[in-house]
Parts: sequence; structure tokens; C-alpha cells
Amino acid sequence: MSNEMMKYNPHVSVDCVVFGFDGEKLKVLLIERIISENNDNFSDKKLPGSIIYEDEDLDTAATRILNELTGLKNIFLSQFHSFGDPKRTSNPRDKNWLEKTTQLEIGRIVTVGYVALIKISRKIIFESENTTARWYDIKTLKTMKLAFDHNQIAEEALKHIRHKVMLEPYTLFELLPQKFTMTQLRNLYDIVLETKSDVRNFQKKMLQVEGLEQLNEVQKDVPYRAPRLYRFDKKKAKNTLNKSRKK
Repeated sequence: MSNEMMKYNPHVSVDCVVFGFDGEKLKVLLIERIISENNDNFSDKKLPGSIIYEDEDLDTAATRILNELTGLKNIFLSQFHSFGDPKRTSNPRDKNWLEKTTQLEIGRIVTVGYVALIKISRKIIFESENTTARWYDIKTLKTMKLAFDHNQIAEEALKHIRHKVMLEPYTLFELLPQKFTMTQLRNLYDIVLETKSDVRNFQKKMLQVEGLEQLNEVQKDVPYRAPRLYRFDKKKAKNTLNKSRKK
């Protein structure tokens, strides 16, 4: 076995669920893999993920793998769940692809799920020699059959974010641009929590969130009455939260 082959740990992997919001839709980043089978090529989609190196910790592996497969850098990733069903690699196509990619004999793999929330200011398409990364509306996941158990992982990540938003509404601001409208915030809130908010009640509720500030600016270049812009002061919110914890 070569040194290149030995540096992998074939029993542990990480998979990254990266959510982004474009102002209208909540999206998830998927990569397209090309599979050669019976002298024919076809493609399907999966979450950014791979097995870890023998000498790296999980956080380092998640950061490295996400960058290698999507080009994203300086993204805060947090662990949310582990997936250890023995049938995770029971699909011959997934198993053969992973063995060909790593040049290792693959058995059972436990994967650690990571989640990230990032801002989308434009369509992101990343292409490398082996993969293409694109944003997809989370609603389309219901009609997609992702590789391995990645449908389940993505769904669990969304549940995790949903629960986090219910406890800490300011989590949503990680997905919004620096300046945003109340409509954008409400759309995002309703998508994540699967609700239908009343416009006035929602605005009143959100203005009570520490750190949310109304600006003396309006959205530009829109064909309708320009709405007011807002921003979220994360530092102010953290300071207030720390003070309340000390009491």
C-alpha cells in the first residue's frame, strides 16, 4: 500500500451541509459526481464530503474537504449529528465510486455531519477537475435521490437549523446580506420554519430582537415602492446576551 493510500482513515468521513439564501429561496450546496460504469458515464449529486486523513481532526477535515470540493474558504462549520447506519455504503454504485476515488477497500463508514450558513450575493458555480458545485433550492431535494444517505443528512441539518432558529432567531441573520428588507427576513423565516407569518406581527416580533436596526436607507433599483433596509449588529447582540447571562 502506498503512502498516499495509507494517509486516509477509511472508517470515518465528514459531510457538509451548506445552506445559503438568495433573498427568495433557501438553497443547499451540492456537488455533481461523474461515475464511469460499464464503459458509460453518468452523473448524480451529493453533499460535499469525503473520508478524513489519518492524522487530522474532524474540524480540520471538514474545512479541507469543503474547500477542495467547492472552493469555499473561511466558512464556519459546526457539527450537528453523526450517521452510522451500517447500510450507509450498501449501494454498490456509491461503494465502487468511493473505492475508485480513494484507492481503498471501503467497508462501513461513520460520517460526522457539519452545517454552515452563508450569504449568497450571486450564483456560485465552482468547477474543478473532478467536481462541479452548484446551489439548489431545498424544495428540489424531495425529488432528488442523492448519493449515500445524503437526503437524510440534509433533512437532519435543516431540522437542526429550524430548532436553532426557534431558540435563537438571530441565527437567521447569518444567511442574509449586510443590508436586507423585512420581507426578505420574513421569507427566510417562513421557509426555514415552514410557517406563514402575518406581516405586521412578524415585524413587531423581529424589532424586539436585540441587534436588529432599521436604517435610513431604502432598497434601490426595484420596480415598486422601495422598502426600508435593516441590518443586524452581531456584536451588539452578543454583548447584550453576555450581560443577561451574568445577571
